This record gives sequence, C-alpha cells and structure tokens, in this order.
Amino acid sequence: MPRTRMDELYALAEEHDGLLTSKEARALGIRDSVLVRLAQRGRLERTTRGVYRIAHYPTDRFAQYREAVLWAQASHHGPERIALSHETALLLYGISDVNPLRVHLTVPKSARLRRKHPEWIMIHRADLIAQEVSQHEGIPVTTVERSIMDVLSTTRRTDIARQAITDALREGLLNSAQAGSLRRLVHRSAHSVPLSTTRNTVKVGA
Repeated sequence: MPRTRMDELYALAEEHDGLLTSKEARALGIRDSVLVRLAQRGRLERTTRGVYRIAHYPTDRFAQYREAVLWAQASHHGPERIALSHETALLLYGISDVNPLRVHLTVPKSARLRRKHPEWIMIHRADLIAQEVSQHEGIPVTTVERSIMDVLSTTRRTDIARQAITDALREGLLNSAQAGSLRRLVHRSAHSVPLSTTRNTVKVGA
C-alpha cells in the first residue's frame, strides 16, 4: 500500500516526539496548504507558527523544550546551532532547584528570528561553539559549565551557581577541576567583579 502524506508526516514527527515543522515538510515536497488542511481536519495541531504536532500523539515532559527548539529552526532564517540554556539547562540536568517560568533558548547573535515569538520562550544571543553544546534526550542543550556561567552572568545568583556546581559534581557531570574553576569564578562574582561574555566564553572582569 502506498504511503500517504500523513504517513510521511508521522515518520518525520517520530524524530521529535510528535512534532514537525513546515520547513521539514516542505523538504519532503509537502506544501503548507496541505498542513493547513490536515490541521482543519484535526489530523494535525498547530502549536506555534511553523510548528505542528500529530494529533493525539503521546507527549512527554520534554515536549515544550522540543517545541522551543523547533520554533527557532522553523524561522525562515532560522539558525542551525541553537540550544536550550541558562536556567532551563540546569533544570534539564537536574542540578539546582530552579524552575524557570519561561524556556531559555540561546541562538546565534546574527540569527534573524521572527520579530514576534511565543511569550513562554526567553531568547538569549551568543555564538556557541560545538564544545559548548551537548545532547539531552535528543535535545541540544548548553553544557553544564556553560549553563552555570550563563546563569551567573545574567542573574548574578551565586546561590544558584553554587548549588548547581555541588549537584553537578555529585552527579558526575563535572570533575573536581571543573568544579574548582567554577567555584573560583563564583567567588569572584560574589565580590562584585564584573562578568562579561567575550566570544564564546564567560570571563571574569572585562
């Protein structure tokens, strides 16, 4: 039996737990008008601009994070190297007690995203390098070190940073040398030494 358009979309969406983008569908030769019709028939659900979910597809606790990443990728000029970051990354790693109200997402400085974006997404701009991005449940996330330094530089919350370092060390996500380096950075931050982001690394003192 020949595959239907819905079969093709389902296979595509399986990679993202039921989510797909109109950009990915177009790459398969499926026009936007087809997606609109399928949404009208209840076969698809439009979650945000350019992102759809297969109706009745079982969701998991990572669904919103995948949606945030796909939203950025669905932009016409969407960046390739993006990642969940800051407090959201700490939450995914299970280090510290943070529970951010919005999903933090880092995109390249030059990324041309749509002017209007979902209110539940917090955009940060930085040119991440490959070594600063890892995968968690198939989702790009800034590394533990980068995430802690980002939170420290944007919030100055040394208590969060200290807890994250302790938890990450206990869970084997940092080694003793990495933890020691981060603790020195936190100590200097606590004594009002300004933090600045130069290139891809957060440094102490501009």
